[in-house]
Amino acid sequence: MIDERRLKILTEGAKYDVSCSSSGSKRKNTGGMGNGYVAGCCHSFTPDGRCISLLKILMSNNCVYNCRYCPNRLDADVPRVSATPEEIAELTIDFYKRNYIEGLFLSSAVDGSPNATMEKLVRTVKLLRTEYRFHGYIHLKGIPRADALLIHEAAKYADRMSYNIELPSERSLKLLAPQKSKESLLLPMRQLYEEKREFGAEKRKGLFLPAGQTTQMIVGASPEKDGQIVRLTQSLYRNMGLKRVYYSSYVPVVHDSLLPDRPTGQLREHRLYQADWLLRFYGFTAEEIAPEDEDLPLDLDPKCAWALRNPQFFPVEVNRAPLEMLLRVPGIGGRSAQKILQARRYTNLSFEHLQKMRVVLKRARHFITASGKFYGAENETAVRRLLAASESMENAAQLSLFSTPETALSALTGEL
Repeated sequence: MIDERRLKILTEGAKYDVSCSSSGSKRKNTGGMGNGYVAGCCHSFTPDGRCISLLKILMSNNCVYNCRYCPNRLDADVPRVSATPEEIAELTIDFYKRNYIEGLFLSSAVDGSPNATMEKLVRTVKLLRTEYRFHGYIHLKGIPRADALLIHEAAKYADRMSYNIELPSERSLKLLAPQKSKESLLLPMRQLYEEKREFGAEKRKGLFLPAGQTTQMIVGASPEKDGQIVRLTQSLYRNMGLKRVYYSSYVPVVHDSLLPDRPTGQLREHRLYQADWLLRFYGFTAEEIAPEDEDLPLDLDPKCAWALRNPQFFPVEVNRAPLEMLLRVPGIGGRSAQKILQARRYTNLSFEHLQKMRVVLKRARHFITASGKFYGAENETAVRRLLAASESMENAAQLSLFSTPETALSALTGEL
């Protein structure tokens, strides 16, 4: 059994990875323990919206890589500990039986070699699935440069895997994570994407990575602009079939001359999540959201910023506009747009109707008419001032991974 000292070190080391989300698996309970099927995982959440029902742990923090931003890098002066696959599997089952967790997020430093580390990770999830008959959710962090056969084997037992991009450009990877490369991260992602497609096309029995892949990028540790980050995100969604891209605003947990000495700030992270939402659900392209060499504005959400840059499309008449145009109106989210489409078949909608549908009129009123009536400001300067004031009042900021209940606020990363 793993002792308390090692447990503390290994769970502390795992907290920096935010690329875990425990929904979307199709793994049912077929006679063992746990259940990872869609809503089968029972979650608790921190005040800023992060799931805490997973056992989040490293297999080892003894790393042969020297990524400059990592607290477990090779030249860091930290206590080094490891756990065996048997210890991790036993701990997971013990915590599950005590109702502490419903699933596992398992990662590791590169201990010895990529293949040796990946073999231990695979052995752990295989133990849980075959010997303990654990059907709960398992998210496995892949090891770059590990053999393709090990990656394939891992995907047969894990619900979700992630290979973290970490930094948005090859140049920054070479500078801050010299043992990693763009190819070493994208190659396994491509392999899993292609194998999952083949598995589905052939309609084989069993499961192959049922909850798909995710990745994570550190924002602010390197000089790339938000426009470049959003374009990379778009490419990953289109070409790798990722379920989510996670963003982690840089926090100086280690001191290094190559790294900024001040945190990036969570508002920039929040804006990237909003841009990500526009890419996935609102029909926007990266080119529309931000120029490649610019950051997203901090005073306005990216949907409002786009609307102000494109006044030729507004105001939109809500009783006639198609769905794709309604979704581009600030203050009208996906659910509100569907409600508008349904309701206007029976009556001409007014601003009172929209308010009852929970359209955010303090934003939307500047970009719409309802039955020909317009209640917005008349010029761009006034609209920008009112929208910025609205943003300030809402305290729209994505919170730190380490926020406490006393300091935490609601994370506004939903509909725009």
